[in-house]
Amino acid sequence: MSWVFMSTQKDSHPSEFTRTPPWGRVTMLEEGPRYRINRIEVNPGQHISTQMHYHRSEHWIVVSGTAKVIFDGQEHLLKQKESTYVPMNTRHRVENPGVIPLVMIEVQNGEYLGDDDIIRFTDE
Repeated sequence: MSWVFMSTQKDSHPSEFTRTPPWGRVTMLEEGPRYRINRIEVNPGQHISTQMHYHRSEHWIVVSGTAKVIFDGQEHLLKQKESTYVPMNTRHRVENPGVIPLVMIEVQNGEYLGDDDIIRFTDE
C-alpha cells in the first residue's frame, strides 16, 4: 500500500477540494462511483442547513467536539468517537453546541451524490 500526501503543512487542506460555507469548512477526502468521504468542520455555535437527500445516505463520525444531530424529530448528542447514520429521505441537521470546532468524517453512499440532490429547508 502506498500513500500520497497532498501537503506537508499541518492542518493544511488542498483548496481545490475544500469549500468554506459561513458555518465552517468541508474538505472532500476521497470520492468513488457510489461514495464520497468528507471532513466537515462546524464552528462553535453554528450549524449546517436543515436538509434531505433523495439519493444518498450519510454516516457521521465525530472526531473532536460535540455534535447535536437532529433527524426524525429527535435530537442526539454525539461526542468524540461516536457516530450516527442518516438514511435517505430523512430531514436532518447538525449543530455545534460546544466552544471548540466540531470535526466529523462524513461518508456519503448512494446512486447519485450531486449537490442538486440537497433539498434545503428554511431553518427556524
